[in-house]
Amino acid sequence: MQTLSEVAVDAYVRSDPLRPCFVPVIGPGRQWGGDSADAHYCIARIDPGHTYRVRGTIGDSAYLSLTCYGGGAAGEYLQQRVVGIVNHRDLTVDADGHFEIALSMGQCDGDAIQLAPDACFLMTRDYLDDIGTGRPTQWHIECIDAADAVFKQDDAGVAARWRAATTFLEAQAAFQPVPYAAGNTLDDPSPPPREGLGWAAIDAAYAGGTYDLSDDDALVIDGRSPGCACWSLCLWNPLLHTFDFHYDQVTINGGAVRYNDDGSWRLVVAARDPGHPNWLCTQGRRRGRLWFRWFLPEVTPVKPTLRVVPVGDVAGLAAVV
Repeated sequence: MQTLSEVAVDAYVRSDPLRPCFVPVIGPGRQWGGDSADAHYCIARIDPGHTYRVRGTIGDSAYLSLTCYGGGAAGEYLQQRVVGIVNHRDLTVDADGHFEIALSMGQCDGDAIQLAPDACFLMTRDYLDDIGTGRPTQWHIECIDAADAVFKQDDAGVAARWRAATTFLEAQAAFQPVPYAAGNTLDDPSPPPREGLGWAAIDAAYAGGTYDLSDDDALVIDGRSPGCACWSLCLWNPLLHTFDFHYDQVTINGGAVRYNDDGSWRLVVAARDPGHPNWLCTQGRRRGRLWFRWFLPEVTPVKPTLRVVPVGDVAGLAAVV
């Protein structure tokens, strides 16, 4: 709840569309809303009546994007929609890794997102194969037509910001905690959605599920990922927070996975080490959520297979299903 409250205050109370800055909302120490242990997310509040310039420097990102959201300026989280998005495959990047994105209600030259009348937030996504050693993308934003703006803060404006923060928190509480399905399940992967929900991405395929294991069980997940920018599996609690990745491997991505010789992979979810390099630790949680992401997939992923075996049998299983 502390992290979620901090996000609400940063997004709706402290933010200033005339002097915007990107504020971290997901990353080490900020777990909420379906986070990932290998990603950094930042947001900045904007006003569609102004023109903005976003500059950045690409680090070691496997995937990065800038998404503009509309429809939720007063905190209505689940009413947010995607106005526009630019990902790293769209960007013009110079030899030093620098890029620039223009944002305006009018037409812009070069890499740009055209704003809509309800545009209210920008969100950056930056996924790394190794968040501990990888260099994250550096993001900077400026409102280029607000140099002469006069700072004004009155009681009505401050009250509106706090109401928006409260509305955001109420919207989160309305759908959390998310109940577990019965047994060990995984939904069919969905193609990248045409419309976002909340602050979701629209260039990723997703598949969600549940594990339900005793201390002596292991959930063996076999699959093959299509060509994509990056992919991962996260273990979440009912509040959609990753388990504590400071202690154990509770998420794994395509850059860290040990693959089979034919390019397929096996992931193992268990309470104790099954002797497999792609082990995700349940940290003593008998039940939890599974969440797959595939960013910029060439095709919709094929559903991975799941089976429960004794944890001591994992090492002896055949490499390919």
